[in-house]
Amino acid sequence: MQAYLLEFLNFMLRWLHVIAAIAWIGESIYFVMLDNGLKKPKAAEDREKGVFGEMWAVHGGGFYHNQKYATAPAKLPEDLHWSFWKSYTTWLSGFALFVLLYMANPSFYLVNPNASWEWAANMSGWQANVLALLFLLGGWVVYNELCKRISPDMTRDGLLSIAVAIMMVVVAYLSTQMFSGRAAFLLTGAVMATAMSANVFFWIIPGQRRMVNAMKAGETPNPLDGKRGKQRSVHNTYFTLPVVLLMISNHYSFAYNHEHAWVIMSLFIFGGALIRQFFVLMHAGKIQPAYPAAGTALILVAFWVAMPSSQPATAIAEGEATPFEEVQALVGQHCVACHSSQPTQPGFASPPAGVAYDTVDQILRQKSQIQQVVTSGYMPLGNMTNMTDEEREAIAAWSQ
Repeated sequence: MQAYLLEFLNFMLRWLHVIAAIAWIGESIYFVMLDNGLKKPKAAEDREKGVFGEMWAVHGGGFYHNQKYATAPAKLPEDLHWSFWKSYTTWLSGFALFVLLYMANPSFYLVNPNASWEWAANMSGWQANVLALLFLLGGWVVYNELCKRISPDMTRDGLLSIAVAIMMVVVAYLSTQMFSGRAAFLLTGAVMATAMSANVFFWIIPGQRRMVNAMKAGETPNPLDGKRGKQRSVHNTYFTLPVVLLMISNHYSFAYNHEHAWVIMSLFIFGGALIRQFFVLMHAGKIQPAYPAAGTALILVAFWVAMPSSQPATAIAEGEATPFEEVQALVGQHCVACHSSQPTQPGFASPPAGVAYDTVDQILRQKSQIQQVVTSGYMPLGNMTNMTDEEREAIAAWSQ
């Protein structure tokens, strides 16, 4: 019953996380589009009252007229719309999922026993949990310091963008050295998502509150608050597509189990940012297909890097096929604890993906899938059963 309750909670938390993320990202993309699509107001009275830009749109059978003020409008309504709870809900639900799925069983999901750094391979569960939390916190601190030190007055945002890009490559590299592949991709995305939500919490909303309070008091708002909020919002919009990709990456072992996983991850991050740039410019009336072309090229490079070797396993090359009885014994030793109609591995109420290996027929039906996930290193998860390279080669050489 406990395993079922945890699985159901995971299901509902994931639903909440997706709903909140769709709402937050959708609203963020809309406001970037709106800001970039503004035109100079045509009416003289609008210009006189401080309207900086406007957009006319039609949607759902109605017409909309959006206006942006460069300075304080004559009067602010009491029901002013604020955008922050979607951001906070997305981060909180995502962190809750991380605690439930990864931190509740860190030896299984976080620790990488095959890490090239010996101290990382030998971490205990609680040490991995502490390191993961410090990794998230450290990512935000470094990113925030880069923003404050390189472009505090928003005059060197180009240089800041380069610094943040380098930071993300370093984050990708460190995550793959310290954590299991699947957790590394997730934590890199979580570093970006944490920066996004922290931008809203520490900079964008406080700055907007100061601006609103100044307007209500009849004072001139500090222009740096608006510029700083815009800076952090721009960063958030370029993080969006890479974060979404990294959050769904746990299903694709070819990427995170590769020896150059950090390179693959970096290529995906920059590819997503370039594709996002195309849409940002498109909303400003500039169609520049070079950006999605470059983004696609990086994705194709990632495809090439991650491509499995076409060389057959050593045992196959030597004509030594593994008999089924040996494969069955290996499956029983390394797989059945989870992949059974009644799993014995804590945390599983049912076999993952509905795949069970209780009978000979079930094993034979999943032959190609077993070989794929075992030889790629995806299974066993976190290699918690310490499957050896020789055992993986034996399964790869299973021919009947």
